[in-house]
Amino acid sequence: MGKSYEDYDVRERDPDPAQAVLLVIDMQEYFRDIATPILVPITQVISCCRAKNIPVIYTRHSHKDPSDYGMLGEWWPGLIHDGTPEAELLQEVGRKEKDKLIHKHTYSAFYDTDLESYLRGNGRTEVIVTGVMTNLCCETTARDAFLRGFRVFFSTDATATSNDDLHACTLKNMAYGFAYLVDSKKLQATLKH
Repeated sequence: MGKSYEDYDVRERDPDPAQAVLLVIDMQEYFRDIATPILVPITQVISCCRAKNIPVIYTRHSHKDPSDYGMLGEWWPGLIHDGTPEAELLQEVGRKEKDKLIHKHTYSAFYDTDLESYLRGNGRTEVIVTGVMTNLCCETTARDAFLRGFRVFFSTDATATSNDDLHACTLKNMAYGFAYLVDSKKLQATLKH
């Protein structure tokens, strides 16, 4: 049996509320089955971040027409189409009108969006990654953030994907080379101070 992601989780750091944003990735009706098990930890993290005035940014993945499918159109048989019920955010994650919403059409929340300019324009240098799917949109966004010079915190229990193996593999990769791993309890404890 291979190592656990905990074996790679050797770096310690806490998010700085003055520098961080919370990314809530693709918590949409399309992913309800995958997202339901993390609703409690993710809503706890959202509440905690709001209490510390950490901006909460939601992403919503959808496609307008075949021109924006890219490789996803070849890779996945059923894409999320804009304007359908499956494209809507889950009510349970409680997006407020003031929360920024990033519309994206590929794995990274940075690709072909204004996320980077928003972060830089607001003096934010850290991202806390939560949502679905751990190994696709969450991981790609985290890697992209790291490469763009943002400090990344990646949730172990407020991210989810289709199976435990894929989830664990991403956590190993994140801990090894891209992100500080955090769980909802650690985030809540850290941000209460």
